Amino acid sequence: MRIASTQFHTTMNTALQKASSRLEDILQKMASGEKYSLPSEHPVTTVRMSRLYREEAALDQYRDNIGALQARLTQNEVYLSSMSNDMLSARDLLVWAADGSNTSEDVSAMAESLQPLLDSLFYVTNSTDAEGRYIFSGTAVATPTVTYDATAAVGSRYTYTGNTEVQRVVVGPGVTQPANVSLPEVATLLNQLEQVLATLQTPGVNVNDAAVRTQITTAMDGLDDVIESISGRIAGLGGSQNILATLETSHANVSLSNQQAALTLGQLDYSDAAVKLSGYTTAVQATQKAYAEVSKLSLFDVI
Repeated sequence: MRIASTQFHTTMNTALQKASSRLEDILQKMASGEKYSLPSEHPVTTVRMSRLYREEAALDQYRDNIGALQARLTQNEVYLSSMSNDMLSARDLLVWAADGSNTSEDVSAMAESLQPLLDSLFYVTNSTDAEGRYIFSGTAVATPTVTYDATAAVGSRYTYTGNTEVQRVVVGPGVTQPANVSLPEVATLLNQLEQVLATLQTPGVNVNDAAVRTQITTAMDGLDDVIESISGRIAGLGGSQNILATLETSHANVSLSNQQAALTLGQLDYSDAAVKLSGYTTAVQATQKAYAEVSKLSLFDVI
């Protein structure tokens, strides 16, 4: 059977292109480390890997949220601990002031120590984060937690201007954790402390007077209530940190499992690829040599 030169060249070129394509494909896979270059090579595996990558992206976001939330809760705990310490110091001063043997000069000196504690409580209550958002204002982060009106009567100058709504952060599939702490009770306490402060600074004040003792006792009771409330919040923050640590560990384990599954499904077997590479290289070389030798033949050689 006679084979036309054009047909021969076309056939050989097609064979070379297919062999070169297979060689290029295996080289690309070896460079990337991926078993499949195209989804059509194995649709089922591609779908499974797509699910794994989607879940892995969600886990990364959950873990980022957990990290940011842990930092926020730690910051809240530091501020609350500072407030608790100031309140304990203020309570110690009031206990001392309630001693009936104190003179008006004694309690006036105590009042001078109480003033910076009052200022510190007001300042910490209105703490902001790096973005200037008020930490203890609930969801009203652009509004000061407590405002002070110097024109109002003593004992009513402090007002809580935040809200008590909860900021929730998604830390898992269907799992959220609160990110904020609201302190509506602090405004009342600040008013009580300012009232007793003004009384103790009054010249000639007598701590044995029933009205004075009532103010001191009311302020002490208010301190006890708020200290207990803040202690409960600090304990709650510790519990939240434990939950977040557990979730972080769980997400890390699932992520590791997903990565191992993705490697099993999509990682190239280099030993198998090396064998294929050798075979494809040999095929290309053999085709090229055959093409070169056959191209030298001519019917005139046998005439």
